[in-house]
Amino acid sequence: MSTLASAERPLEASVSQKVVLAVTGLVMYGFVTVHMIGNLQLYSGPEKLNHYAELLQSARPLLYGARCVLLLAVATHAWISISLALKNRAARPVKYAGQRFLEADLASRTMIWSGPVIALFVLYHILHFTAGTAHPSFVAGDVYRNVVVGFQVPAVALVYVAAMVGLGFHLFHGATSLFQTLGLRTPRNEKTLKLVLTAVSAAIVAGNVSFPLAVLAGGVKLPSNQKSGIAAAAPAASAAPAASAPSSAPAAPAAGAGK
Repeated sequence: MSTLASAERPLEASVSQKVVLAVTGLVMYGFVTVHMIGNLQLYSGPEKLNHYAELLQSARPLLYGARCVLLLAVATHAWISISLALKNRAARPVKYAGQRFLEADLASRTMIWSGPVIALFVLYHILHFTAGTAHPSFVAGDVYRNVVVGFQVPAVALVYVAAMVGLGFHLFHGATSLFQTLGLRTPRNEKTLKLVLTAVSAAIVAGNVSFPLAVLAGGVKLPSNQKSGIAAAAPAASAAPAASAPSSAPAAPAAGAGK
């Protein structure tokens, strides 16, 4: 009896881990969806997108609370994913002489690798558009300009497109696994469920991919009163001292400067 009980514990632990993996995946799935929908403000022009960003920044307790929940979900999701992968590998230390995938699709076979790649991309994305340290001409508070100038670099735009395609595969397989873990995926609804999840994942990918492609195609561009191109910030900064040179007294700082 004790032997049977001890054998059941690892199974129960794995099931519990998969449930937590599903819940944390659901949190990230929701974030990606909301993030994409919010970024659609890009097509409404600089005022709309920048106002949306200011609105988020004005609700700092809510914003930082959401970031903490998301960070905890990501860390937990990554830890459990690695733990389960190591358990699966330890259960079969000797590899198959040959292997044929009958049911596993491309998304499921690349799941363990797409996760770390997406994590590296998210780190770059934060440095690019949030911190600005990886941006060629970052202007704090001007989200619209940062997005347009950032995606004017073709290599950067293509990296975003490739990352979003990988994210789509990850989202699809993660969502199907989530429904299976929670007991909501059955032979009766499996076909319909896959069609719905394919459509949702494709919509998220299409929305995110459209941003860099729209900038590259010239559909989204800087306003006519702003200089276009990566080097726009430098001439603007150097012009300010020249304008104030004729004055013998130091000029008072402009209202709102430095925000």
